[in-house]
Amino acid sequence: MNEVYDFIKACGTYYLATVEDGQPRNRPFGTVNIFDGKLYIQTGKSKEVSKQIQKNPKVEICCFKDGKWLRLAGELVRDDRREAKADMLEHYPELKGMYSADDDNTEVLYFKNATATFFTFAGAPKEVKF
Repeated sequence: MNEVYDFIKACGTYYLATVEDGQPRNRPFGTVNIFDGKLYIQTGKSKEVSKQIQKNPKVEICCFKDGKWLRLAGELVRDDRREAKADMLEHYPELKGMYSADDDNTEVLYFKNATATFFTFAGAPKEVKF
């Protein structure tokens, strides 16, 4: 999982895909964190992406850097603990102007049943499950 985190962090931006009424939806994200031994992302509960995840928690992340890319598929689980939100915001202090560990909007989600696949143009894919 640390290898997955390190790659996503190095990419800076990743793309999160969800499904809404059978239609794929994709958008850029930038938050990733390890807390309590789990890989987390962050969004706002008021956003459509949050509603899509709550309806269908199966998502996929894709990111690319230096000729390598990662696809991370799994289910996202909401964690409403203040500690999880606060830890995410400590790693992304620039978000504190929009989010707070104590508001009703901040949402952190962790991956479960995750499969990360690393790809290159030259080699065989490498798979990591967590």
